Amino acid sequence: MTGGNRGIGRAVAEAFLAAGDKVAVTTRSGGAPEGALDVRCDVTDPEQVEAAYAEIEAAHGPVEVLVANAGITNDTLILRMSEDDWSSVIDTNLTGSYRLAKRAAKGMLRLRRGRIIFVSSVVGLLGSAGQTNYAASKAGLVGLARSLARELGSRGITANVVAPGFVETDMTGVLTDDQKSAIKAQVPLGRYASVDEIAGAITWLADAGYVTGAVIPVDGGLGMGH
Repeated sequence: MTGGNRGIGRAVAEAFLAAGDKVAVTTRSGGAPEGALDVRCDVTDPEQVEAAYAEIEAAHGPVEVLVANAGITNDTLILRMSEDDWSSVIDTNLTGSYRLAKRAAKGMLRLRRGRIIFVSSVVGLLGSAGQTNYAASKAGLVGLARSLARELGSRGITANVVAPGFVETDMTGVLTDDQKSAIKAQVPLGRYASVDEIAGAITWLADAGYVTGAVIPVDGGLGMGH
């Protein structure tokens, strides 16, 4: 579980812990839930990814379920977007997920089973003005997951995507009341998701042996048809 110190990631880690699973959480700054192995890892650094897996495998054995959740935003309009604005988001959200999945697949191939779950966003399917970097990174996870589903399926390994809509987290907490109202007006269910509702979809996918290459929207109907 990457990015598990707050928001969606923390809720997912706590859900797996509540089910009695061994959980390792990677963060850049610490703060994993109690009961989880707390591992430092910057997913943009291949050496740190390798070291994190070595630490996790020594403590818990091979990784059977990967939840790739670490992500950043760096929003601005395309004409103002710098090379770094673009590359930093792509490297964390998309390339970081590739690094995690590649290393997880090693152990899963030996086990002949595994679950790879990427946390994308409704924005990756709908698009969002001012978020071309973020939307591209989140859309890329769909192609990554579906290719892995075809490549690894014969070994009992699934690869899926959860695409949350707007969720009550620190990231959305900074919006003004007017902005929140405008967002809710676009959502058929008329509200944000709770982090536990996103976690429920992810823990379900961890158990779902005959679901692979799927994009599961948890967005209150915002992205219907996409």
